Amino acid sequence: MLVTVGWWQHRRFRGTTLYLRLKNDKIWIEEDWLENGITDDLLEADVPKEDIVLAFHEPSMRPYTEFAVA
Repeated sequence: MLVTVGWWQHRRFRGTTLYLRLKNDKIWIEEDWLENGITDDLLEADVPKEDIVLAFHEPSMRPYTEFAVA
């Protein structure tokens, strides 16, 4: 998990920039607000598409991606 924290106009803020988890031998990308995303980095590291779940998509949409459903 990568979290951004700081101050803006006298108020504290925080937000999740990147949230990955391992579940059932797959990498679940829960949130990815990186400029270029982490998916390409995982593919370049030879992680197969079948081992990556784009969990930020609702389950009914995942079959239409090139990646694992769950």
